[in-house]
Amino acid sequence: MRNKGMFLLGATLVGSMFALGFAAPAADNLTISDASACAALAGQSFGNDVTLTSATHIEAAPAQLGQVPMGFGAMPALPSYCRIEGVINQREGEGGSYGIGFALALPDQWTGRFLLQGGGGLNGSVGQPIGPVGAGDRPALARGFAVISHDSGHKGAGFDSSFMQDQRAALDFAEASVRTVALLGKAITSRYYGTQISHSYMTGCSTGGREGMLASQRYPELFDGIIVGAPAMRTGDSNLGIEYTQVLLNQLAPRNAGGVPDVGQLLTPAIRQTILDGMLDQCDALDGLSDGMIENVGQCNFQPSRLACRAGQRKDCISPGLAAALQQSFAGPFDAAGYPIYVPVPFDTGIVATQGGYLPTGAPGPLGPASTATSIALDARIHEIRNDATQRLTDTNYWTDLNTFLDRGGKMIFYHGVSDFWFSPWATWDWYERAEDTNGAAFSEASRFYMVPGMMHCSGGNAFDRFDMLGPLVDWVEHSQAPQEIVARRREPAEESRPLCPYPRYAAFKGGDPALAASFSCEMPD
Repeated sequence: MRNKGMFLLGATLVGSMFALGFAAPAADNLTISDASACAALAGQSFGNDVTLTSATHIEAAPAQLGQVPMGFGAMPALPSYCRIEGVINQREGEGGSYGIGFALALPDQWTGRFLLQGGGGLNGSVGQPIGPVGAGDRPALARGFAVISHDSGHKGAGFDSSFMQDQRAALDFAEASVRTVALLGKAITSRYYGTQISHSYMTGCSTGGREGMLASQRYPELFDGIIVGAPAMRTGDSNLGIEYTQVLLNQLAPRNAGGVPDVGQLLTPAIRQTILDGMLDQCDALDGLSDGMIENVGQCNFQPSRLACRAGQRKDCISPGLAAALQQSFAGPFDAAGYPIYVPVPFDTGIVATQGGYLPTGAPGPLGPASTATSIALDARIHEIRNDATQRLTDTNYWTDLNTFLDRGGKMIFYHGVSDFWFSPWATWDWYERAEDTNGAAFSEASRFYMVPGMMHCSGGNAFDRFDMLGPLVDWVEHSQAPQEIVARRREPAEESRPLCPYPRYAAFKGGDPALAASFSCEMPD
């Protein structure tokens, strides 16, 4: 069942002008409003392994209610555009049918920019190609970008990993689809508008963040600017860290009628509130304002032991055993030799949330049924993870040499929610620091890292989680205007704004209206 089309596409496009991110400038705001030009694309050929299944002109639409990936509470207003759908390397393989499904949005008024939209989870579906990640309330399509999304080479829902039995599907998911889809998207875009792309970008969170990292590491010529959100780059390690926390808490939890640990009886709403109050008491005011937000992330050294009940105390405290378990679990697991298996998890406001918080509730979660384990063989488990082929294949944690990407003028913006239940922001920061060590000032001057206090995985939580990093990235790539603070907003409990600061700086309150970003400045911790 060998298919030569996949290799023909790569060979054809790599040598073409469409393969490069830094091409000759395209005309600004090039306009194509003829629906027949869109329909005509369906009959064109882009290689033996590419099938275009539809080409439809979509009229401009106002904002609409309905959930959209990566945090939009409503579909934002979108311009008129040509939507191309198709599949690359459609074939029969191990366990079923495969092929990289994609959707490309070509706006009627094009700015010359191209964006690859990262995926999420194990992918398996083609997202709406609008470019929402790190774009605030105005996605890339609304800014005149051509935007392409894809399913990474298989169909599936949730965390169905059955596609991994097929070698090509596994390779496409791990990395190859990023390059394959980007090259094809650039080729279609350039042919449609009759001119070259001026600048190429990529944005993604979670799996999309991992894909952005691998693009900079393995395909450094593809993009001029990349936004990486909460990258899913150490899934085996982070999952093991979560299991380790669950085991420590299960050991303390009361047993239900069936003799099974019930962590819900251990971490009651009252106990969760006590932990939250304790964190705020120890860390909230470090930024100069007691407002339920821990902005000074680097200096928050929460000590659960200070919440332990004293003799005769029955309320507003936690058991000494729970205090010790929290300290131990959030420090991360270690192997028998004392080497850390995973980085620590920060103490932040979102950890106590019953929806998406780090502390377990006893209910099923994204990793499956609730854990009832009371022991864990850490050394055996980490040995298994380190030798797991899938983990090796998808890894982006170790490679830090980006000299080709940086020499071409590439720019990167990283962000990570401090309350991310799945991947610790310290893991991303650890990689960032190692990349600085490897590349020196070239990396420091071409990258930024933003902690987002209170934010869960990619969005949500008690956080200022609406922020535009795409605009600053464009200004940086195209006008050499390096970003500093980025204003973020939230709508609940009220419309407020606050700066996100390049870490390790934090938003320090200067005085004035705490609902306004202008009342804060980015300061280095003491």
